[in-house]
Amino acid sequence: MRIIFSAKYEVDLGSHVFSTRKFKGVVESLIRSGEIAAKDVAEPSPASRKELILVHTDEWVSKILDGKTTPWDEAMLELPYSPDLAAAHHTAVGGTILACREALQTGLGLHVGGGFHHAFAGHGEGFCVFNDMAVAIVLLQREKKIRKALVVDLDVHQGNGTASLFAQDSSVFTFSMHQQNLYPVFKPPSSLDVNLPEGTGDGEYLFILRRELPKILDRHRPELVLFQAGADPYEKDLLGGLKITLKGFEHRDETVFSECFRRKIPVAVTLGGGYAANLQDTVFIHAQTCRVGMKQHRVFWGQNG
Repeated sequence: MRIIFSAKYEVDLGSHVFSTRKFKGVVESLIRSGEIAAKDVAEPSPASRKELILVHTDEWVSKILDGKTTPWDEAMLELPYSPDLAAAHHTAVGGTILACREALQTGLGLHVGGGFHHAFAGHGEGFCVFNDMAVAIVLLQREKKIRKALVVDLDVHQGNGTASLFAQDSSVFTFSMHQQNLYPVFKPPSSLDVNLPEGTGDGEYLFILRRELPKILDRHRPELVLFQAGADPYEKDLLGGLKITLKGFEHRDETVFSECFRRKIPVAVTLGGGYAANLQDTVFIHAQTCRVGMKQHRVFWGQNG
């Protein structure tokens, strides 16, 4: 099993709450525990400009790649622009594309990065420059690798950019379970939004997920699932108010992978948000997602996919 990751994802943002060191930490954790070897880490290539403009405006792509962002752009991003930031997010789109191709080939693609679901066609928001999931889906549809896709977005924040980009596209079902009274204030409707009250814990969260996900899979019948496996529903996250425990995340991930895999639906994983006060908690949750995915893949797809 390959892990898709680039050292470019680590960008110096100073004391920003978004610690990009988490991505490298996840890879190191998986290597230390023996789930993967260093040779199993695949370096993605940045997406091409042609691929980016499948969902983004040429103006926005040029602003990022050519370093022409405005103060308003950076205020919306809530990130300071730098060439390193542009390279990280540009490469992450390529990483998610590669994870999707890996999923279609083997059943599972693990991207230690990506999940930038707040990016719209013509601007970025909320730490998200380009919407890597949307680019990957549209590209694979254009290549006729898939017809229908499902985004399972379990970040604590609603995927407003993804919802907006696919609002008029019935071939892509967007499912978001998130905290209601939280960023973003304006939430374009997903195909299905589950708005959770602050304080929602493991029991109610898992009950709803286990009730809704099988119905979506059976009704929409996607040929690929993109699992936005955010770590920020965590009970100790600095930006969220849900109360999901470490064990709750394990059950969450088991539910997503098993429901998809028993139907032989490939899954590509992006990691999304995670802002725990202790960075190692975020790393643990993300690494656990990868571990659960690999374990469930062996159970349902066999050792060789």
